[in-house]
Amino acid sequence: MIKFNGINHLAMATGDMDGTIRFWRDLLGMRLVAALGRPGYRHYFFEISEKDMIAFFEWPGITPAAEKEHGRPVSGPFVFDHVSFGVDSEEALWDLIDRISAAGIWVSEVIDHGFIHSIYTFDPNGIPIEFSWNVEGIDIRKNPKMADSTPSIIAKEGSGAQPDTWPAIKRRTPPEKRRIYPGQGSEFFHGKKKI
Repeated sequence: MIKFNGINHLAMATGDMDGTIRFWRDLLGMRLVAALGRPGYRHYFFEISEKDMIAFFEWPGITPAAEKEHGRPVSGPFVFDHVSFGVDSEEALWDLIDRISAAGIWVSEVIDHGFIHSIYTFDPNGIPIEFSWNVEGIDIRKNPKMADSTPSIIAKEGSGAQPDTWPAIKRRTPPEKRRIYPGQGSEFFHGKKKI
């Protein structure tokens, strides 16, 4: 089984990279660690932790999303509800409340979810953000907790990957067939490079 080591990066979109930098770097304190770009295209990365980043594409014509309350159900096509960033202390939640409030941005009260305490806000792009502190003595990664009163049959199978639910790999890509292409990634969908 593959061992994942975190979220390399979440990729979001903005129409205002400067406002995005001001919020993520200057208000929240996430370092700007990479900046890819050329005229009409920018892709910037901010450090969340030693292993995790959040990135933004700046595209002309993007406007902030309408704010949707975190976790409120919607219908129709939908992809993303909110992202939660972990903080290392409960005091950090209160510091964030004070910093965000001082910037004139709405931020929620602290909510007790049992295993985490969280606050909620929005970035300048309308992205719903949660900040969470793990309650001391409760570690759902070590002791998964199923509090759903009506879990599905598949959820009842447990927290670990179930064997034989997906096809086995029949043929691995041999080293001589492996290719790594230089660039920013957009070359493939802009038709500038062919695989």
